[in-house]
Amino acid sequence: MLPARKMKSLLLPLLFLCAAQSQVPPKPNFVLIMADDLGIGDLGCYGNKTLRTPNVDRLAKEGVKLTQHLAASPLCTPSRAAFMTGRYPIRSGMASQTRVGVFLFSASSGGLPGSEVTFAKLLKSQGYATALIGKWHLGTHCHNNSDFCHHPSSHGFDYFHGIPVTNLRDCKPGQGSVFTSAIRNLVFVPLQVIALTLLTLAALRWLGLLRVPGLVFACLLLLAAALLGALLCFLHYFRPLNCFLLRDRDITQQPLSYDNLTQRLTEDAAQFIRRNADTPFLLMFSSLQVHTALFSSTDFAGKSKHGLYGDAAEEMDWGVGQILNVLEELRLTNNTLVYFTSDQGAHVEEVSTKGEVHGGSNGIYKGGKGNNWEGGIRVPGLLRWPGLIQAGVEIDEPTSNMDIFPTVAKLAGAALPEDRIIDGRDLMPLLEGKSQRSEHEFLFHYCNYFLNAVRWHPPNSSSIWKAFFFTPNFTPEGANGCFFTHVCFCFGHFVTRHHPPLLFDLSKDPRETTPVTPDTEPRFWDILDTMQQAADRHTHTVQEVPNQLSSQNLLWKPRLQMCCSSSSALSCQCPQGKQGRGGSR
Repeated sequence: MLPARKMKSLLLPLLFLCAAQSQVPPKPNFVLIMADDLGIGDLGCYGNKTLRTPNVDRLAKEGVKLTQHLAASPLCTPSRAAFMTGRYPIRSGMASQTRVGVFLFSASSGGLPGSEVTFAKLLKSQGYATALIGKWHLGTHCHNNSDFCHHPSSHGFDYFHGIPVTNLRDCKPGQGSVFTSAIRNLVFVPLQVIALTLLTLAALRWLGLLRVPGLVFACLLLLAAALLGALLCFLHYFRPLNCFLLRDRDITQQPLSYDNLTQRLTEDAAQFIRRNADTPFLLMFSSLQVHTALFSSTDFAGKSKHGLYGDAAEEMDWGVGQILNVLEELRLTNNTLVYFTSDQGAHVEEVSTKGEVHGGSNGIYKGGKGNNWEGGIRVPGLLRWPGLIQAGVEIDEPTSNMDIFPTVAKLAGAALPEDRIIDGRDLMPLLEGKSQRSEHEFLFHYCNYFLNAVRWHPPNSSSIWKAFFFTPNFTPEGANGCFFTHVCFCFGHFVTRHHPPLLFDLSKDPRETTPVTPDTEPRFWDILDTMQQAADRHTHTVQEVPNQLSSQNLLWKPRLQMCCSSSSALSCQCPQGKQGRGGSR
């Protein structure tokens, strides 16, 4: 046997080693909150004086406020794809080459490819519990209504409760339709042509100038009836077929009810945190507010100074407060990184048929959702982690919503994928004050599939240069958006191309009112040459991939339709939360 003194000498180092290991800090939790269509000018911490957002403002007071935080795209679907993957959406095929830049139907076949790596996948591999509550909008199915190839559960989320597509006016009776223009062009215009043709043929026949068989009149009338029938079916069935709630892979309400919807989703988020208080967790709370259709509970309806929009924004802020309260109650605040943002700028063209403004404020910035003027891409960026992130600090360096991917991955101890380009950059050196410069010298602004603008923050310079290759044609002339089409488009006669590119120095002109010229900027051509070279280098890294937002992928496909009722493929009425066909876990 070993002498007692020698035994002690061997045991002491082991005890010290065990003690040191027991003091290893636990992995941080992550709460990522994304509002929908919220403008940077809607929040008190970014200058709003009339909307009450005390809970979001509290994050700014207790953490870092990014004042040049940028969405990788000014539209929901591509912006969220970039956020999830840390990559420009064109790299994953989530950038449309047509007018429609987002998914509109639950039974579309496009979506975030399974080959993409989300931060949820990375954290799940590190032992994290993961959940997404709220809006997804990155696809559901590929080949049938039970494969769930694009569903959150196929992208690293253990738990999902929310809507698979998006909240649209058509989802709430009496709130109008986002398809007004399409209905006019595809139904009303053809009906007018048919009516004019019928009247002309009838007149010619009555005057004896032309012999028109009765079969021609019958065919035209049948065509008109078919168009009207198709319109009525679309209006009747769109809501139940596309506006429903899922819990994991099961339908819980079809069509969804807006009654206390924010409260229901917020409570579920709180319950997820409670269930996983002793486990590292990732919660993405993807608010349905303030996208139209606007909604709020009776506790908030009519209480704001900004009508329906203000009511919805203040209720969204309440939901943020509830989540922060649960973290405090469970003493998780000091070990949780909280991030708040919006998927893109406010939708300035959102005006109801009664003339009520249903879109938010982008503050001093031009444009909004759907275009790459600053109002469309400059979004709130708030991060709080007491003890590690500086409190009450503003950072005016260019950052992107793609930066959350590498930031979260590194903090969780996950290695970044090495088989692909990651466009995001780790934010922690900036947030901790260890660096005063963004790692983004260049950022590229896409209008769907098309490279729209380049941003350059030169080393050792305070200038922020932004060069537009084309800009949207606002309608009516002099407006701050594309009101005739409800959202700006990215090609053809909808844009004006610039040769040379339109150049702004955002450090001096954040409103983008006065482009610089060779007369006002001696380095004009050198600056543009540098930015063009950067754009060329970037585009050479973009590989051709299947377009998830092609017309074929966007179309509604009956075989992909989820329905809570097995009695009829189109009845789909389960307002009390019955579960049914469409897959289960």
